[in-house]
Amino acid sequence: MKPSTFFLAALLILLSSAAWSTQSSATNSENRPSERPIAGGVALIDLDRDDPPRKATYQGEQVLIRETESGWQALVGIALDAETGKHELEVDGETLSFTVQEHDYRAQYITIAEEDMVSPPEHKLERIFAEQDEIRSAFRSREVEAQPRLDLHIPVADARVSAEFGVRRYINEQPRNPHNGLDLAAPTGTPIAAAEAGKVVEKGDYYFNGKSVFIDHGAGLVTMYCHMDEIDVAKGDWVERGEQIGTVGKTGRVTGAHLHFSVILNGNTVDPELFLEETP
Repeated sequence: MKPSTFFLAALLILLSSAAWSTQSSATNSENRPSERPIAGGVALIDLDRDDPPRKATYQGEQVLIRETESGWQALVGIALDAETGKHELEVDGETLSFTVQEHDYRAQYITIAEEDMVSPPEHKLERIFAEQDEIRSAFRSREVEAQPRLDLHIPVADARVSAEFGVRRYINEQPRNPHNGLDLAAPTGTPIAAAEAGKVVEKGDYYFNGKSVFIDHGAGLVTMYCHMDEIDVAKGDWVERGEQIGTVGKTGRVTGAHLHFSVILNGNTVDPELFLEETP
């Protein structure tokens, strides 16, 4: 084979491989998130139209729209406290209905030795309320305009799930808010990777969440990483998918070293396992 012919053949192989990889990635992303129209889940609503919608909102929050092989589709993140029954999506002035199905999450009972982490003293409340406002603001970040991949990279390799999303929490026998993330247990110092490319829109050391990072991936998709030991990124940094952003720790209200990983869609925390490209 002549050198020029060999070079052309090699180039065609590389291009074919790259095209397959891109197509495979797009297919994987289109298969995520899995549809689960329950409280804390995701509703996938097919839009019967040829052109992309200008705006789609659910309970006042703009929702993610994507193009699939079968047409345009809205992805609606449903709040953990959502009522079952009929819900409405507004698309360019038109109202579309979908049903949130009934679902019971299991109960989880936890014992925390430090009483201040169960019932904080009054002098800590101002700090806690201010942090809650900051966290809610990060959940609704719209700083990134990119359309993210939706088959998220698992942030801690070889981790054990110590608490799944949505469990009804009882701490020292007192009822608390349902668990709004996925707990991935791993030794302190284990690397934590960004689930997808995006911008670090907030970071801090919070009373309950400990050392935490918030990443805006675009189109209303945000991820939160809590109880970290070390944070390796700064607010405003752009991180790539799989890039290390810190390490697992046990800061804040914890019973042991783990990463609390939350996925936020249109301002609502939803089950991360619906998005992960592989099961932890």
